[in-house]
Amino acid sequence: MDAYNAVTWLLDRNVDEGRGDKLVYTDTVSEITYRGLQQQTCRVANLLRRLGVRREERVAMIMLDTVDFPAVFLGAIRTGIVPVPLNTLLTTEQYAYVLADCRARVLFVSEALYPVVKDIVGRMPDLDCVVVSGNNAFGHKLLSEELARESDAFSTVATHADEPAFWLYSSGSTGMPKGVRHLHGNLAATADTYARQVLGIREDDVCLSAAKLFFAYGLGNALTFPMSVGATTVLNPERPTPAAMFALLNRYNPTIFYGVPTLFAAMLNDEASKQMRCGSRLRICTSAGEALPEAVGNAWKARFSVDILDGVGSTELLHIFLSNAPDDIKYGCAGRAVPGYQVRLVNESGADVPDGEVGEMLVHAPSAGEGYWNQRSKSRSTFEGYWTRTGDKYVREADGRYTFCGRSDDMFKVSGIWVSPFEVESALITHPAVLEAAVVPEADPEGLLKPKAFVVLRAGAATSGLDDALKDHVKQKIGVWKYPRWIEAVESLPKTATGKIQRFKLRDGAA
Repeated sequence: MDAYNAVTWLLDRNVDEGRGDKLVYTDTVSEITYRGLQQQTCRVANLLRRLGVRREERVAMIMLDTVDFPAVFLGAIRTGIVPVPLNTLLTTEQYAYVLADCRARVLFVSEALYPVVKDIVGRMPDLDCVVVSGNNAFGHKLLSEELARESDAFSTVATHADEPAFWLYSSGSTGMPKGVRHLHGNLAATADTYARQVLGIREDDVCLSAAKLFFAYGLGNALTFPMSVGATTVLNPERPTPAAMFALLNRYNPTIFYGVPTLFAAMLNDEASKQMRCGSRLRICTSAGEALPEAVGNAWKARFSVDILDGVGSTELLHIFLSNAPDDIKYGCAGRAVPGYQVRLVNESGADVPDGEVGEMLVHAPSAGEGYWNQRSKSRSTFEGYWTRTGDKYVREADGRYTFCGRSDDMFKVSGIWVSPFEVESALITHPAVLEAAVVPEADPEGLLKPKAFVVLRAGAATSGLDDALKDHVKQKIGVWKYPRWIEAVESLPKTATGKIQRFKLRDGAA
């Protein structure tokens, strides 16, 4: 068996190649070099050994994006233990569900997040120990004190490229999160494909990701990709508000900014940031998590003179597998297959569909997860041999580009014709009164499905006659049968922590 540990490739290689003294992370308070991170991961590995955690067992992470996150994540992988980063915005009972599901032996938690789990740590039967990152251990172990007791030397465990390295829980856009088991070789697969061949990441890049490290997109942006070339990353432990992101862009002057559609739209429309720029060195932005509306991409390029590479990824496939490229951008479409990935569109019978017809996307991916933990039926229906079902509907254009239509369970037919919620939403937000929109099906008095829209209005938008104006606007943009029959103004839309609209909650409410 050929030994391969992802930490050897991601971290130790950089030190061996002379980048030991180069800054790898700053989190606005602390910073660490590649050599310093290597030493911290060894201390974490030794700590886990002392705590009695064995190879292949799990440790959970409810941690903000600070320099402690990569130390714990990579330290666990170094010793063959499986880290499970968790969404930092879950509720107490959601944490109870996930901690029980993954059977974590140790919980690493940021001081600011501990109050959310303090009432459940004592009733997790598999949880032996809590380690707190910060200054207050709340009666548990303090990470800084524990690491200070450990040696910075450790013999990295000889794992295998096909051995589980870490788990990520899906963001729950369609229900309770599912644990996806990812392998040691999956990290390099995403770097060798999207990061190198599409993004063109370089050693001199400085990266800033609004998406957090617990999210598959953020993990690639802020850990796998920059470390694969010896670059530097700025971590943001705070909420990615427009003001916060503009402040970081101007303070650290990054070359790559990874965002999500909701954030790009918010930054463009934040009244307090109308005069803000994005730093002088920014060369590219990326977007994922949800399809980027054409209007948002064009407005961003017009204001900042920097393109956004809209891409499509998933927790199951670890990062982006379909994307626009720097020399091949068309806003409003998801682009082409990332080199190294194959995609196809199929109908309900599993047959390939021709150009111009809606089909579900399947992906042949080098970075696909091994399956869902404790969910055999869902694993079988998602991971079909070499192909992974995404659950997303697309149309392939004649030029080979793919256009997103919606989640398979979000799509519906009106008068026998498929309607894409995303298409209607994209039309709605081009109206000057609308900031955000979400569309779901609702039955009319005859029991036939028609579009219903929930809209978040811009500050100061006039509401008199707005319903009719929005309906006419959509008719003119995309077709008379697609317009929303009902429009409801709301304060906000339900979303996952990664920015995806949770339409199933709106469907349930509409029902």
